[in-house]
Amino acid sequence: MLPLSMPKDSIGIFLVTINQHRAVISRYQPFESGDHHQKERGLPMSYLSPAEIDVLFAAQKAFFASRATYDIPYRKHALERLKGAIIDNRELLYAALAADLGKTREVVDVAEIGEVLHEVDFALAHLDEWATPQSVPTPDLIAPSECYVVQEPYGVTYIIGPFNYPVNLTLTPLVGAIVGGNTCIVKPSETTPETSAVIEKIISETFAPEYITVVQGGRAENSHLLSLPFDFIFFTGSPNVGKVVMKAAAEHLIPVVLELGGKCPLIVLPDADLDLVVSQVMFGKFINSGQTCIAPDYLYVHSSIKEALLAKLVEQVKQALPDLDSTGKLITAQQVIRLQAILAQSQGHVLVGGLADAEKRLFSATIVDQVQWDDALMADELFGPILPVLTFDSVDTAVELVNRYHPKPLAVYVFTANKEIAIPIINHIQSGDAQVNGVMLHAFSPYLPFGGIGASGMGEYHGHYSFLAFTHKKSVRIVG
Repeated sequence: MLPLSMPKDSIGIFLVTINQHRAVISRYQPFESGDHHQKERGLPMSYLSPAEIDVLFAAQKAFFASRATYDIPYRKHALERLKGAIIDNRELLYAALAADLGKTREVVDVAEIGEVLHEVDFALAHLDEWATPQSVPTPDLIAPSECYVVQEPYGVTYIIGPFNYPVNLTLTPLVGAIVGGNTCIVKPSETTPETSAVIEKIISETFAPEYITVVQGGRAENSHLLSLPFDFIFFTGSPNVGKVVMKAAAEHLIPVVLELGGKCPLIVLPDADLDLVVSQVMFGKFINSGQTCIAPDYLYVHSSIKEALLAKLVEQVKQALPDLDSTGKLITAQQVIRLQAILAQSQGHVLVGGLADAEKRLFSATIVDQVQWDDALMADELFGPILPVLTFDSVDTAVELVNRYHPKPLAVYVFTANKEIAIPIINHIQSGDAQVNGVMLHAFSPYLPFGGIGASGMGEYHGHYSFLAFTHKKSVRIVG
């Protein structure tokens, strides 16, 4: 069995021999404790040429063929090492996520580090059960025989991480790759360089590159990686890039999981608890400056309570999020400029917010009333701290219009005192997930599958579903 991490004398240089030729890949520079800022202090990031990536890919193919990753104790040990490395680098992650996205330590603890560690612990507790072959009945037609189903690893996997929750949404899929018994190449987002550098440090100091490694880069590196015959690809990001990933995967018939997005509605019925709605909007819409794939993208409220709800919501925004930087940072100046342009085109009425500073990547918490379905704010997923408000009088009409204009969102949220009314609504709107009287927290349960449908994605993960996503169901029949 090969080691999980490189020997100390090989950290600087990774040597691999494949098909009688040797490639030398320069990877990591010595890391000095206390280096919190990649750009200024030199936290290393590795950028590989296409030829070096090819060698690394071949090395992972060879390592998977050794069957070391099939061993359940091996997988558990890998999970434990990953957990330890994340904890050891917690301070670096705080600093990196503050620099990249303006996230507070509290948000990082819950939505980034905490979620990954919870997934690790859950997997460690249940992996033996998940990996046990499942016996199934034998029908008379093929009797006498023994039949069972076993979950086999795919092989060499590729995880493409997003920028909005770069630790959680990159390392949580990695937990799935590990528990499934695969090797993995991880490409963190190029738009969160501080965090991506720390992710690379965590993985490079924990695992041998032929097992799990990071490849940094942007479109060019990703394009080359997508040209390789991986056994499985996991992508989190926009629908447009998801199409590119799926098209590339089709060339090699590679199975994929695509975690995308969409315009998630928050529907408020006349009997809803308005204070609860306000608290959930404040949390769900404005955390991480609106850059959450399952954030409510628009507020769809019954006309009878709209004025009362908006009065409460606007007042809460003014009190809790008064400053330009109150919601954190947007990922790029270009994103700020994009949101400014969309808001300028809107025919709605800005009730609060609307201020921005592109250079500092800031956009104030913004609520826009009197928005119609054909408004600029309703064209695409906003992915920012702007909340358009639409009004309805008929629940049936509201459901019909959601399905007409923005079908199959990643999540749908309904607020009402009567769940007997809410359940038919969520049953008549196809969506990846749904909640009644709450937002987003379903994504924190390892017992619930997380994933989209249609343009919001395909496939699901978290908990047991991560194990299933990263493995193949193999049917076995034994006669005699």
